Amino acid sequence: MTEQDPTTPEDTETPQAKPPVRVFLVDDHAMFRSGVKAELAGLHDERIEVIGEAGSVGEAVVRIQGDQPDVVLLDVHMPDGGGRAVLDQVHDALPEVVFLALSVSDASEDVINVIRGGARGYVTKTISGRELADAVVRVAAGDAVFSPRLAGFVLDAFSEKPGTAPVSDPELDLLSPREREVLKLLARGYAYKEIASQLFISIKTVETHVSSVLRKTQKSNRYELSRWATDRRLV
Repeated sequence: MTEQDPTTPEDTETPQAKPPVRVFLVDDHAMFRSGVKAELAGLHDERIEVIGEAGSVGEAVVRIQGDQPDVVLLDVHMPDGGGRAVLDQVHDALPEVVFLALSVSDASEDVINVIRGGARGYVTKTISGRELADAVVRVAAGDAVFSPRLAGFVLDAFSEKPGTAPVSDPELDLLSPREREVLKLLARGYAYKEIASQLFISIKTVETHVSSVLRKTQKSNRYELSRWATDRRLV
């Protein structure tokens, strides 16, 4: 007689599906948060689940500590301190929470600032819903994720020789991060209305930033500003 295999189909264990990555969204624009949630929900991607959101630094700190998500999608610029302020208050206390910056800005100083603060990656708001979902899953698994070109900023920053100071431009240092964003888009040929749409601010706010940049740089029009920005490789 041949020995029968004692294993039956009922005894065979089926592999358990991984639980979804629990995602928390931080952005000061409610409309943008709603758009991201709708975009991700529309994918019907069982790998991710949005469990909460916050519109300010203070609210984000409290709710992240309470919900303890797997991944936080973090805006860089917010009126009350931005993504770095959230990182400074939460990252050390909850090292298991992974932060992925999601920003309209692709400025090198913004990328480097949040990465130094503990973010695992940085993607811009031009990313598609599918790409964002993939990025979330990847950072949750331990990968570092960057939009094209941004990884070079980080490599350059962290490969600097000890004791060397970054080259400083006194005129450029006068501009705030938001003014640099406006200036960059202006130099690329965007109209005020397009800049307002890109940065989720009003046209009046764009005009205010442009006036401030003109004053600080002592330029008289947008064409001089564009040349000034190009000379400093902001474009």
